Amino acid sequence: MSRSPLEVGLSIVVILLSIALHEYAHAKTADAAGDPTPRMMGRVTLNPLAHLDSLGTLFIFITVLVGFGIGWGKPVMVMPNKMRNPRWDHFFSVLAGPMTNLMLAGIFAIIFRILSMTTTMALDLGNLSYSDPIPLALFLGVVINVGLFFFNLIPIGPLDGHWLVGAFLPDPQRLAWYKFNRGPGTVILFILIILNSNPELSILGRVLWPTVGRVAGFFLGF
Repeated sequence: MSRSPLEVGLSIVVILLSIALHEYAHAKTADAAGDPTPRMMGRVTLNPLAHLDSLGTLFIFITVLVGFGIGWGKPVMVMPNKMRNPRWDHFFSVLAGPMTNLMLAGIFAIIFRILSMTTTMALDLGNLSYSDPIPLALFLGVVINVGLFFFNLIPIGPLDGHWLVGAFLPDPQRLAWYKFNRGPGTVILFILIILNSNPELSILGRVLWPTVGRVAGFFLGF
């Protein structure tokens, strides 16, 4: 499916802002739990530039042009031992990122629905090259943030999902799990992302994106 320059540009803007808010949520929640590290690192801020990773941002540009948008922000450094309840405060600081994306999807969907009831918005879902940037931006805001929500819940390092799974494991297994995801887990994730560029080989496309489509459609009322 061809993508218009408008869709490509809006996709990049929405992804960058959504990832920045995702990382801010990690930092703000850890800061509220008593860990001063994110604030010392300048991460408790809504300035998107503080949360964008140079390589992750470049990857977003490349993958959006290819036909899908995947990238990452700058990881928020935290020290769970400085939180009031190390295991579960860390758990909720990790969960705050994906939940922020789900909340953003809801906000975009509410605005989209309000505008669809009060104005005439012609949307051809088979061809996203519409000329009106407002419905397109709102539509992309929902789809991208639902995608970020589910993508980050994949339990493979360094995604948030592997930290969430680790919180429920006993100490020896948890440490082994984190060690695995710092090495082989990261390689596996990178391979999955690369394969995603080929529809015939994409495991993510077959497993993750149908769920994203159904949930995004529910949000949008399709």
